[in-house]
Amino acid sequence: MTDDIEKPPLKTLIIDDEPLAIERLQLLCARQPDIILIGTASDGEAALRLTEQLRPDLLLLDIAMPGKDGLDVARALSGNDHAPAIIFVTAFDGFAVEAFDVAAIDYVLKPVESDRLALAISRVRERTFETRAESTEDSPWAEEFWVPYKSELRRVAAPEIDRVEAERDYMRLHVGSVSYLLHQTITGLEERLNPEEFIRLHRSHLVRRDWISGLRHEGGGVWIACLKCGTEVRIGRTHLAEAKKLAGR
Repeated sequence: MTDDIEKPPLKTLIIDDEPLAIERLQLLCARQPDIILIGTASDGEAALRLTEQLRPDLLLLDIAMPGKDGLDVARALSGNDHAPAIIFVTAFDGFAVEAFDVAAIDYVLKPVESDRLALAISRVRERTFETRAESTEDSPWAEEFWVPYKSELRRVAAPEIDRVEAERDYMRLHVGSVSYLLHQTITGLEERLNPEEFIRLHRSHLVRRDWISGLRHEGGGVWIACLKCGTEVRIGRTHLAEAKKLAGR
């Protein structure tokens, strides 16, 4: 039986170029029983030095900093055998895609609330200390996406996405009755989704394979994919052959 109470607190570094932001995070960290603060840094270079010297378990890392920014720090640590878990703490919501491309565990927007920080730390516990290696095994496909929703960021598991619809420079992820906008190209998103689970039907549509209930021929070479939610998607000519494989044709 495992329990977080039995595990040692996470050795944590705060990296932020704003003294007031560091002070606020220090106060919040003091209320979190799962972490112990071992240092602070105000720039990326100092963050890397302290990480090498102190071997923290967790970085509370700002993104916008002079010199090496938070993303640079995360990339520099990505090949390290002792790389700490990373929670980005930032005032900007426009770096979420880049943040999770460098394997951040959470992305917390300022001003940080105590409950939100506690949730992020619990996610570090889940990701770092529970036995997840057997399920992930270096999969090249994205398991989740972090998407803006009102004043927060929400985690959407890839298998929960029913379909994706392009809207100019954004992708609308449909998850049941809710949808979220993600700033990414449909080609980029297609490359991150497991092709055994998702299929491209049109230049502006990706659909989960098991969400397709049928295909309909309307004549003149026009085919329609009928989805379980009642939505119909016209199949592009360049994607028709792959779509027909769903029906063994």
